[in-house]
Amino acid sequence: MALRVTFVAAAGSSPVPSERFEDARPLDQAGWSEVQRAAHDLLPLAAAELRYCSPAPRSRATGDGLGYAPLVQLALRDCDMGRWRGLTLGEAMAREPEAVDAWLADPRSTPHGGESLPDFIGRVGGWLDTRPAEDGCRVVAVAEPSVIRAALVYVLKAPPGTYWTIDVRSLSTITVAGRPGRWSLRLEGVPAQPTRA
Repeated sequence: MALRVTFVAAAGSSPVPSERFEDARPLDQAGWSEVQRAAHDLLPLAAAELRYCSPAPRSRATGDGLGYAPLVQLALRDCDMGRWRGLTLGEAMAREPEAVDAWLADPRSTPHGGESLPDFIGRVGGWLDTRPAEDGCRVVAVAEPSVIRAALVYVLKAPPGTYWTIDVRSLSTITVAGRPGRWSLRLEGVPAQPTRA
């Protein structure tokens, strides 16, 4: 068996168009309602030997609300967006349209003065590679959707631009399995029921 890491996307705190870079807002009432509706299905993940979360307020609140009592991991923080921190994409575009275009076109660019997309992906991948590698160990990590996208790009060894094509919905889960440097994506579902003749 290999190490299994299940990522849980933090509950939302606002509609997607009003999401902010490095959002430090707490979980709102709609987010709490999401957590309550999903708690029954996600509670079994609390049995993981190791439980973590990003330092973002909504990730911590989601983990606590699901009964995980997660340990905060700074390496699971959102991408450092420099002077765009706290802005929506629309606000950044209104202030610096050419810089936003450059950032979206070239994953290595940092017109905001923060972290490049490859550096962000590498940081999240480095965290993944340093988890205890005991066979069969189960890990759960509650994180922002952006962090989960970065982890998936790392696991799949995909080009950094792939980051923009991955949609991670609030309270969705994805599991990766393997060992440092050798990860695979694991899609799990309800076992097929035997057919009756």
